[in-house]
Amino acid sequence: MKLCKIFIIIFLSIIFMLGGCKRKAAEVPVIEQTDSVPPIGFWADSLDMFEGTVRNGETLTTLLTRLGMDADSAYSLAMKCDTVFDVRKMRAGNRYRAYYFMDSTAIGSTAEHPLEYVVYDHDKVNMTIFKCNDSLAVWNFSKPVETEDVYTDVTICTSLWNDMAKAGASVNLIAALSDIYAWTVDFFGLQEGDRFRVLYEQESCEGEIIDVHRIYYAEFQRDSSVLPAIYFDQGDDGNLYWNEKGESMRKAFLKAPLKFTRISSGFSYHRRHPVTGQVKAHTAVDYAAPTGTPVMSIGDGTVVSAGWSGGGGNTVKIRHNSVYQTAYLHLSRYATGIKAGARVHQGDVIGYVGSTGMSTGPHLDFRVWKNGSPVNPLKLESPPSDPIKEENRVALDSVRLGFRQEMDSLARK
Repeated sequence: MKLCKIFIIIFLSIIFMLGGCKRKAAEVPVIEQTDSVPPIGFWADSLDMFEGTVRNGETLTTLLTRLGMDADSAYSLAMKCDTVFDVRKMRAGNRYRAYYFMDSTAIGSTAEHPLEYVVYDHDKVNMTIFKCNDSLAVWNFSKPVETEDVYTDVTICTSLWNDMAKAGASVNLIAALSDIYAWTVDFFGLQEGDRFRVLYEQESCEGEIIDVHRIYYAEFQRDSSVLPAIYFDQGDDGNLYWNEKGESMRKAFLKAPLKFTRISSGFSYHRRHPVTGQVKAHTAVDYAAPTGTPVMSIGDGTVVSAGWSGGGGNTVKIRHNSVYQTAYLHLSRYATGIKAGARVHQGDVIGYVGSTGMSTGPHLDFRVWKNGSPVNPLKLESPPSDPIKEENRVALDSVRLGFRQEMDSLARK
């Protein structure tokens, strides 16, 4: 009986202590966050908000003064950016939000309705916040980004762009696929019935797809042939994608040196020149594209010359090795650092589409020589880069099977 009483006393004491803890916790006030924007360092719901975009030629200081700061304070705030925000990278067209002390009767920034904060959006994820009143300050904020493995299966019916959109895939997936298959698939020559199966990692922010982070495995199917692309990093800063034989998906040359609208003139030894009217050889392919379209080197090499070439206008010539040389004509301008002797890598921008020299409109005249003789760029066969290291062949096959299993599993969902 005595032990029973002791047990009851201990039990009641524990109940009393727990009850006391709960009552004490209940006395702590809870502030409910009703903010409609991410917690970026201030409560936006208590402020008036004005939204706009940065104007052409506008700097940080001119933006801040336009929004209501005095010039001295705007300059002082710009000086506080230091390593937090490079004021030279503010871009026209980017969105901003200006927050003012709440006053429903005020218009603009006044003594009673001062500018409190400005939020500048770099992109859909990253932003810089400027505190414009009292103690000036600046800081960065990034919204949380979620990643997930996604499977997409697209069969071409109309166009890759439309069919990807119908499948609910991000258009960024098209760019990623075109980079991987740039040396083996002509994306401008896709046919009805061609099929892409892709396993990839996708990034999203607040429910919106931001980017395709990485393609793990893909298959391009045409009729009965299947061309796989397997992601495998050997850790040597080299190629990342291979076929099932361990051959690199990257070849010595890109299929095209730019993203073009159409081929306006092909390779021919008998073509009537659109300006002079003379019939002569046109040992090049003309790619029609808007002025300013970036032009890339189709392979690693050394710039032989970059300058005016008469009818060819602004021209860049590149020697890739002892066998191949390429030329890019009618450029509007050259990329930074492009000059004789400069070393370039595959995909480097060397200039921009123009209509300089003897030209009737913006386009790129692209030429290839093999052992000194002109060859048709559209029929150029390029050998593959180095295969995967022999010691990684077994691991590559294991990775391929793992990706295939994950892709098939997601396909069944």
